[in-house]
Amino acid sequence: MKIKSLKLKNYRNYDFLSIDFDENTNIFYGDNAQGKTNILESVYLCGTTKSHRGTKDKDIIQFGKESSHIELITEKNEIDYQIDMHLKKNSPKGIAINKLPIKRASELLGITNFVFFSPEDLNIIKNGPGERRKFIDFELSQLNKLYLSDLSNYNKVINQRNHLLKEISFNGKLESTLDVWDEQLVQYGNRIIEARNNLIVFLNSIISKIHLSLTGGKEQLSIYYEPSNGDIPLEQVLKRNRERDLRLKSTSSGPHRDDICFMVENVDIRTFGSQGQQRTVALSLKLSEIELIKKYTKQNPVLLLDDVLSELDKNRQNYLLDNIKNIQTLITCTGLDEFVNHRFSINKLFHVKQGQVTREN
Repeated sequence: MKIKSLKLKNYRNYDFLSIDFDENTNIFYGDNAQGKTNILESVYLCGTTKSHRGTKDKDIIQFGKESSHIELITEKNEIDYQIDMHLKKNSPKGIAINKLPIKRASELLGITNFVFFSPEDLNIIKNGPGERRKFIDFELSQLNKLYLSDLSNYNKVINQRNHLLKEISFNGKLESTLDVWDEQLVQYGNRIIEARNNLIVFLNSIISKIHLSLTGGKEQLSIYYEPSNGDIPLEQVLKRNRERDLRLKSTSSGPHRDDICFMVENVDIRTFGSQGQQRTVALSLKLSEIELIKKYTKQNPVLLLDDVLSELDKNRQNYLLDNIKNIQTLITCTGLDEFVNHRFSINKLFHVKQGQVTREN
């Protein structure tokens, strides 16, 4: 699995850009705010339909323009795929695979699998449960389209149920219709919980070894899935909490409220870990993501590293660089010292300055 080329038109600070990638290491260096991250963002967007920054399509389009275009050529199982994405200010994005428009963005997932490293990865650990659910949902959606379907249906049911809970406050006779939505919520919710649990069990077997190495054998990390309903079946919890849900006009239990716990020697790192510990756990999690994709797809993912080495000490830099060899990688940085010091192989080197990209080797 690899990406071969990228073309941008009217994308952020790029009028036009065309890049051919090496199948190993591609480094984009230059001062801050020159457009390095925009390149990684466009690649990620073309593979996942979303910006890693959470930016809306209309805000990606170059100022003064009505639309933007991305073309990404990828290869999987020795087959080339051309992904075209048109971003529009006043309408949904258009996506085509090999020049054939697709109806659902989900059809794009799985053609190329990315692992994106950024300084914001720390938010997965230290922010609220929503960040951790977002992480696990994205991983499962990339690897399992049935999960993506279950998640989409579950979210629709939650929205409908919450709307009904509000309506019942005006018309109590509608309460009997909650049973229909509860049945569907349990159906999709249990499948989501099972899939997430299975993934956490697998990740746990990987992340503990990685974290032990990252900390020089000093810290044993374990991760656990924390369902909001505890050990009680979801169906029972919904019945038990119905009165509260009616009062709050919102669904208080279900996988949309679940969390992931990170424990080091009985210390909950989410709450009580130092920033250094949280950063190391986040790095362990992202490295585990690589192994996860390898297992499920039997191929290496494409790695996107956005100015992460400056956030790590030398030991963690060494560990990361040692573990991404022989994997296609796109790296942004402000300088090259860290790569020279580590005698890191640079297959293609690009200098980025004011929206202009120049090949230097």
